[in-house]
Amino acid sequence: MTRFQTKYLCRECGYETPKWLGKCPECGGWDSFEEEVTLREKDGSSRSGRTQSSNFRELVSTGQGSPQPITEVEMAAIPRLSTGIGEFDRSLGGGIVPGGVTLVGGDPGIGKSTLLTQAAYNLAFGKGNQQAADVLYISGEESPQQIRLRCSRLGAETERFLVSVETEIGLIVRYIEAGKPSLVIIDSIQTMYDSSLDSAPGTLSQVRATAAHLARYAKSSHTPIVLIGHVTKDGNLAGPKVLEHLVDTVLYFEGDTQNLYRMLRAVKNRFGSTNELGIFQMEENGLIGVENPSAALLAERVIDGTGSAVTSTMEGSRALLVETQALAAKSALVSPRRVVTGLDPNRINMILATMEKRLGMRLAEQDVFVNVAGGVRVMETAADLAVAMATASSFRDQPVEPTTIILGEVGLAGEVRAVPHAEKRLREAARQGFRRAILSRHNTNRLPVIPDIEIIPVSNLLDAIQFSLLPPKK
Repeated sequence: MTRFQTKYLCRECGYETPKWLGKCPECGGWDSFEEEVTLREKDGSSRSGRTQSSNFRELVSTGQGSPQPITEVEMAAIPRLSTGIGEFDRSLGGGIVPGGVTLVGGDPGIGKSTLLTQAAYNLAFGKGNQQAADVLYISGEESPQQIRLRCSRLGAETERFLVSVETEIGLIVRYIEAGKPSLVIIDSIQTMYDSSLDSAPGTLSQVRATAAHLARYAKSSHTPIVLIGHVTKDGNLAGPKVLEHLVDTVLYFEGDTQNLYRMLRAVKNRFGSTNELGIFQMEENGLIGVENPSAALLAERVIDGTGSAVTSTMEGSRALLVETQALAAKSALVSPRRVVTGLDPNRINMILATMEKRLGMRLAEQDVFVNVAGGVRVMETAADLAVAMATASSFRDQPVEPTTIILGEVGLAGEVRAVPHAEKRLREAARQGFRRAILSRHNTNRLPVIPDIEIIPVSNLLDAIQFSLLPPKK
């Protein structure tokens, strides 16, 4: 006997309830519940979850999923497939893991399909660390002719690049089983559907069911699968949060579609380091990895301008030099504006309040605009001191010494606190031609001698200003 069951699921956290609620009691999201109708079979049979044996040791090693001592679990190195794109492999933690499921999200037109088409061609052509093998590209949004046009533009045409426009998950799994490709790309997961469900493609239940089906198959067959996901107007991945829990790796494309550089950031990775960042440059023949991102991001810096300071941010295992810019201008508004791009706005407000209290700068009367050049997003506190010096430079109309890199966290008492990985940051600065470094006195206690760069320890904001700013321009 078949009967319908109706329940409501929160698209943000997956919380289930038998009736609609305005606010999710789990995550606090408003108007986030969607109706889900499922079919349940009632055969009247009963099944027991108990086994005849009561000895736990007898149950061990009776099946692949049965419990076993952790000391008997075999340790093996995880093999990886190189995509032939160094920055992409960096974001993945070293390459694609067989059996791993990767979710790639980003704004429309930012380069998701372009990058994955290039990676698929490299695997199909044997450009990585493996032999040439078939790659299956499944699209629910484009026709085969459109995909062929993109491949022709990118120079990614080969007989091993297989294309399908199927969207039914059962048929897709059959294609994968029959062809046994080295990589499967789903573009996009929101267009796929499970015929056993009555809901439309793209709904919460369909996205969750199809992603779970593909994840189970990837684990059982050791086939790597890459899912392309849509994003909401807020820049988050569309669909339920459980989608991100199902996959092994989550990659986000950052940057404006009008910007030259695109950043691919790993925010989840079960097989490698999180917060790794790959930097690409969009060209006519596709996305090209930037070999020296620090130099690229600082290439357009105005050397003798005010309101600019260079700092170093850690993106995974990489030290990246970025330019922080600030503009302080007399405000005509009752509540002066605070516009922040690429940094935490709450953190910037705290830094500005500290500068006004400890340095006597009347920033409450100023419109303050803060930006990280190049479209990079910096969320760590190591950039605090550079933001403070860029703001002081604009407020006083005094440029920052151009060969100086500034590192440090700013406390509410105006003190400059130590930052992690100071040695790696300073070595990257020296490699890019910087000759002075201003950082917390606590960092210099165990810091080794770094050639070609002078270390200037400071204890508070006043010391940092004395060593950072040059005399006013005439």
